[in-house]
Amino acid sequence: MNRDKQITGRQLLKSLSVAMMLSALAGYAPLSSAGATFKIDETKWISIGAGLRTSFRAVEEGAKGSNWTNDFNLDNIRLYVNAQLHEYIKLEFNTDCQTCNNGGEVRVLDAIAKFEVDPMYNLWVGRMLVPAERREMNGPFFSAIYNIFSSGTPFEPADYNLTIKSNGTSAGSFGRDDGATIWGSFFDGRLQYAVGFFRGLRGGANSDDNVLYAQRIAYNFWDVEKNPGYYTSGTYYGNGGDILTLAVSNQYQKDGAGTRNDPGDFRGTSVDLLVEKVLGNGGVVTFNGEYKNYGISSGYSQASRDAGGGFSMFEGDAFDVSGMYLIPQEIGIGKLQPYVRYVNVMPDNSSDRDVVEAGLNYVIDGHNARISLSWQYGDLLTKGLLDFSSNVSGDDVHALNLNVQLQI
Repeated sequence: MNRDKQITGRQLLKSLSVAMMLSALAGYAPLSSAGATFKIDETKWISIGAGLRTSFRAVEEGAKGSNWTNDFNLDNIRLYVNAQLHEYIKLEFNTDCQTCNNGGEVRVLDAIAKFEVDPMYNLWVGRMLVPAERREMNGPFFSAIYNIFSSGTPFEPADYNLTIKSNGTSAGSFGRDDGATIWGSFFDGRLQYAVGFFRGLRGGANSDDNVLYAQRIAYNFWDVEKNPGYYTSGTYYGNGGDILTLAVSNQYQKDGAGTRNDPGDFRGTSVDLLVEKVLGNGGVVTFNGEYKNYGISSGYSQASRDAGGGFSMFEGDAFDVSGMYLIPQEIGIGKLQPYVRYVNVMPDNSSDRDVVEAGLNYVIDGHNARISLSWQYGDLLTKGLLDFSSNVSGDDVHALNLNVQLQI
């Protein structure tokens, strides 16, 4: 979510016409071993790419009703630009069509100055993913399941709104926020960490401009996961070896929730686990699990939440577990990957909600080309991930999804 949650153009990208024009004008040629990377000199290069996610979704209107809503959605269209300016300095700039289903506006997703001097200590500054649980670090393009956000556990502050605002209702966008992150790894890459400092909630309850602090620590027990920076992936389709990684993350901001007259201190703690095993027959078993415990202290009453005021973050517990199997035999140009998933959200002072999901991925080129078909059932589909008032209600309903993901 990133990425995306989401997405950073971490693959070496193939030639695009714009990049070829730049290459001709600047008098440099693309590296023969990397079709996405255009070399300027011995230390400078630039890469360009794009990502698309689009879906069809049909949702039952009521538990016993015969009517269904049918929607075609443009979920993401992203442009990726990465560059190296110096041996130790890089630049990342990504855009996304936010609010795509309401016409869409192309806005800044990531804008990061990267100072990468040593595997143990690196500094990123600008707009970037806030360190959090694996789902956020995967983003939508590198998650194992397409519907990972729309029917998942509650959002972190930076993912609460699609657009960044300064009126006390926003702490970022698409999991990103403005700030700085120190990250690196120790013990041959097995212990990976990221510590960040961000603006967090803008205005409203946070009238004193308190900083949001975010940390993530992960340990790789089997093979070491290899991703750009502190990003992660929800599956490697067997190409990353055998993976067993356990991580814990935490975010805290004083006056990070509520209203100006009824503020509260926000804390969000998560634990996530990825297990991926390549079997002797070439098949790949993958398990993803996460648990969240979020709380708001020193204020922010349920009365304010029921009134719908301010920044009404989630309080309570939630978990999300999924398992899948990549069948080794190819069918046509890809492989089938059936999966099952269960999500349970248990808010304080509001009703519980859950969803069960079963689906089938048709994996053509890993995260770069994938088609998914899924079925969902539960009241999380009607109660949602933003309404934690005491009187929220909703039916258990069915939903069908057909999803396409492409990136280059």
